[in-house]
Amino acid sequence: MKREFILICSVLLLHFLLLSVVARGNNIPVEKITVPENFTIELYASGLKTARGLSFADNGMLFVGSKAGSVYAVRPDGTVLTIVEGLDWPVGLDFHKGDLYVSAHSRILRFKDILDHLRGNPELEVINDSFPKDRHHGWKFIKVGPDEKLYVPVGAPCNVCDPEDERYASIMRMNLDGRNLELYARGVRNTVGFDWHPKNGMLWFTDNGRDLMGDNIPPDEVNRAPQQGLHFGFPYLHGRNARDPKYWSRRPNVDFTQPEYELEAHVAALGMRFYTGTLFPEYYRGGIFIAEHGSWNRSKKIGYRVIFLKLKGNAITDKQIFAQGWLIGERSWGRPVDVEVGPDGALYVSDDEAHCIYRIGYNP
Repeated sequence: MKREFILICSVLLLHFLLLSVVARGNNIPVEKITVPENFTIELYASGLKTARGLSFADNGMLFVGSKAGSVYAVRPDGTVLTIVEGLDWPVGLDFHKGDLYVSAHSRILRFKDILDHLRGNPELEVINDSFPKDRHHGWKFIKVGPDEKLYVPVGAPCNVCDPEDERYASIMRMNLDGRNLELYARGVRNTVGFDWHPKNGMLWFTDNGRDLMGDNIPPDEVNRAPQQGLHFGFPYLHGRNARDPKYWSRRPNVDFTQPEYELEAHVAALGMRFYTGTLFPEYYRGGIFIAEHGSWNRSKKIGYRVIFLKLKGNAITDKQIFAQGWLIGERSWGRPVDVEVGPDGALYVSDDEAHCIYRIGYNP
């Protein structure tokens, strides 16, 4: 009798735990997110603590970075695997030719043939550990460019400052083995998202404007870097014409490259991707999706959404709020971080507050 009672209690406890797991997934109020007519949004995977960077493998496996120290893999059926734990801010990653490149604060790691080592901790290779160790803007979005080089940004170690080390406030690049590290762009306060134009191969990137100049200045930026060696203004000039009150008078004798587009101040524009799929209507093809993580110190919050920028050539001709609903009044329940176009043409969005991935599809 006692044994049966214990067995019944165990079954009930297991049932309760399973219901709790389901409930945690169901507690993500995806129905509050609005998307344009004929688009759909659904929960793709949950339980990915502080989900950040996204990158698809050729077989549909989605790799996910995090600020919590883990790197995840999400199978096409939504099953989540934890590949590795205990890293230092592995927020950025990129799958390239069978290998997974991961940023881990001041180090860049490579996991060779990652699809063959998804169970348990795969062997990691440190290909470069020479990056600064500052925590301020120390997390890194990374991506392999069409030139077969790995691009790695180094954020400013401050809100606004003019450090002597030229690596700060820059985008750098190196060979895939970590060698020949060099500066590609300067005057970039903190980019957490970039991509290359699918037709002409030019680098585009978002940049977060400085804080403490007011609610409405300076803007966040969308920039284009058609060549190496350009300076994008930080810390002297913010946006197209917001001169820094302290550093403008100290500006060097160089021409600053103007942003292609100014976003609202403090939206915290992070991940961006060109839409290269065919699932969405023609209007969206070749345009840019951007995840706005949301403001943290504005008197009235802004961002917490996904926007779309329409392009004609290299000119941005239209802006659309594509997905919103993570911010209700002055309270948020989710914060978009990165966007990625899947093999199915859908748009996948990471959320580091709700710890999940969404899939945005199209169903006319």
